[in-house]
Amino acid sequence: MKKLLVLFTVAFVVNNLVAQEAPEGLFIGSKAPDFKAKDQNGKEVRLKDLLKEGKVVLVFYRGQWCPYCNKALSRLQDSLQLIKDKGATLIAVSPEKQENVAITVEKTRAEFSVLHDEKLKIMKAYDVEYEMQENTVTRYRNSGLDIEKINGENGKFLPVPAVYIIDKESTVTYRFFDKDYKKRPSVKDILDNL
Repeated sequence: MKKLLVLFTVAFVVNNLVAQEAPEGLFIGSKAPDFKAKDQNGKEVRLKDLLKEGKVVLVFYRGQWCPYCNKALSRLQDSLQLIKDKGATLIAVSPEKQENVAITVEKTRAEFSVLHDEKLKIMKAYDVEYEMQENTVTRYRNSGLDIEKINGENGKFLPVPAVYIIDKESTVTYRFFDKDYKKRPSVKDILDNL
């Protein structure tokens, strides 16, 4: 009985430690941390400056290699004018190196700012970043996809695909956060919340 109690306690503690490391993202009503980064055109983009003009739709994506990300970003690009008509600015953030951001822009025809998240500063501030498990990194590498090479100094870290709408007061008014990378919000859902 004593061994069972010790085993249960150890399992409980390990489970809680693992659960604490899992990203949770920002919640509706949270204050969105300010950030600045360079986009695909070398232009410095700062959240605080964009919020002076209106709401911001902030999208975290995994990389140019992710077909689900490319599809979601392409749909947003196709609806970019509708987003702008609502007075909002669209920004996407990725851990991939700047040259790979350029590939994302090419694949999705993105006319909005796409940012390389240097040293994961933005992803960490928004609590969306996680480290890929080694077996997944190896599986990807064996299929010809070297995440650590694609991300450079950001290594094997990826964001949980997430979308936030941030109002002029820097408050999160909409959140889509799903650890299943195949799931993304519809453009209609985003527009309905602007």
